[in-house]
Amino acid sequence: MTDEPPAAVDAAAVADPAPKAAAAPPAHRSFLRELPVLIAVALVLALLIKHFLVQAFYIPSGSMEQTLQVGDRVLVNKVPYYYRGPHRGEIVVFNGLNNFDEGVTIAPATNPVSKALRKFSGTIGLGAPDEKDYIKRVIGIPGDRVMCCDTAGRVVVTPKGGRPAALKEPYIFENDTTDLKYFCAAGTGPRSCPVGAPGVLVPAGRLWVMGDHRGNSADSRYHITDAHQGTVPESKVVGRAFTVVFPFGRFGLLHVPSAFSPLALPAAPYAAGVVGALPLTLVRRRRRAGRR
Repeated sequence: MTDEPPAAVDAAAVADPAPKAAAAPPAHRSFLRELPVLIAVALVLALLIKHFLVQAFYIPSGSMEQTLQVGDRVLVNKVPYYYRGPHRGEIVVFNGLNNFDEGVTIAPATNPVSKALRKFSGTIGLGAPDEKDYIKRVIGIPGDRVMCCDTAGRVVVTPKGGRPAALKEPYIFENDTTDLKYFCAAGTGPRSCPVGAPGVLVPAGRLWVMGDHRGNSADSRYHITDAHQGTVPESKVVGRAFTVVFPFGRFGLLHVPSAFSPLALPAAPYAAGVVGALPLTLVRRRRRAGRR
């Protein structure tokens, strides 16, 4: 048996048995590298949300007082109008280009920095409003006849195939009346509107809109002498204003007032139809089971 000499020992391995891991970069350097990506992702998400889902709008005038005040910011939901049209009583934002041209003029930016900031804030829906954007309440939908007024000065809406209903609107500014000088039958002129005039038949694909501050709103009444009698295309509607988000003290949801309840389709006939259909469905199922 031959004695073998001991294996040579690496002095460096004894001194440092495990190789050292590479030093990790400082956390702040990693964050700075990721920051541009995070900002880009946030901007893309903001643009997608604004374009398809929800957009913020600034209220520049008193045409919707007292429901909305000058300086309020509201959120507008675009999703419902992907599958249905606006309903009576809903507050909608629409583009008035080539339709409602008398908007609130926004002073132009005075320097490149303010122009860039306004463009950026407008892109994500938080900037100054477009002077072609309007916010009003839907009073008449396609097929409705909107008339002014009953003996109490209330707007009367007659749905297609339905009965006339006078709107009791406690939400309008100081309970003011309809302001007859801007609302009359077609062809009678914008300054003379007799009580009980035939009113306006809202065409297909269009809406009759009014501000809650009737004496301070250039709404459908103001444009009644145009080619479409002041009605607004449904295709120009951006979405439904559903909540006030600023100032925080005015935060709240924007509901459809009960004034429009008499115009809604009654739920009772539909409920009765469903209840009546259930026994028939059960009978059919039993017959099918018996045949098997």
